[in-house]
Amino acid sequence: MSDTSIRTVIIPAAGFGTRLLPATKVTAKELLPVYDRVVLDFAIDEAVGLGAERIVVVISAAKRAIQAYLADHAPGHDPCLSGDPRGIGPEIIFVHQDLPLGLGHAVLCCRDVTLPGPFAVLLPDDIVMGPNCLAEMASQYTDGHMIAAMQVGPEETSQYGIFRLGGLPKGRCLPVAGMVEKPSPGLAPSSFGAVGRYILDPMIFDVLENTASGKGGEVQLTDAITMAGRIVPLVAFKFSGTRHDCGNHDGLLAAAVARQAAVRQETAVAGKMTAHSATPAAPAHAIVAG
Repeated sequence: MSDTSIRTVIIPAAGFGTRLLPATKVTAKELLPVYDRVVLDFAIDEAVGLGAERIVVVISAAKRAIQAYLADHAPGHDPCLSGDPRGIGPEIIFVHQDLPLGLGHAVLCCRDVTLPGPFAVLLPDDIVMGPNCLAEMASQYTDGHMIAAMQVGPEETSQYGIFRLGGLPKGRCLPVAGMVEKPSPGLAPSSFGAVGRYILDPMIFDVLENTASGKGGEVQLTDAITMAGRIVPLVAFKFSGTRHDCGNHDGLLAAAVARQAAVRQETAVAGKMTAHSATPAAPAHAIVAG
């Protein structure tokens, strides 16, 4: 468990999943398979590995299948939570967001159920394979707001919120002066884009309450974080894992292939260990004094 005061992880899962049509007409995108698991399992595992006490899943009336799926994810009942190093599972509760008013609004809906102190937001579409991304972030978090960051190509900047850097890096932490949402190629202030992992100071709730609707008529979390950056520090964190965007068909397929390779490697290693332990030790050669 990370030595952190991050007690709550919010998992927004009320979106329509339009990039994954037609599958999402009948199945929540968070329940689509990634080889032998579903997308949501990776988010739950990451929150458990962080040592969260409470996981808040934001759903809509159309996404009740997620609540049904997690009904068996109770402490001591679900193998998905068995990796919790504390020996107990976090509490999982649900908050409803029945109007599509954006990620910022989804986070604001969780205000009354977020435990005291800084909290994390984990977008389940973004699967990060490798070291636990939130745990890495929490190990370097001090105050203010922190957002996971990855380098993107010049042709990809229009798909990300791009950081405007504001100082010298300190290890994996990059001080940020602001953000530009999905800039056109050639107009990006840096090559670092935001990925769906956030650690936020609770003051963000007050900012969100006063954040006007932005692109698409939605309350944008990045708009609120940028405004809050005038008051509290904002840091981008270069995580070490590999991110897969499971909100589109190509990303979902790539994640499944990566998961398949990881499972096969684990199986091969386990098989070698079993074979090694089952091999009887060779008898020692007797030495006879002549």
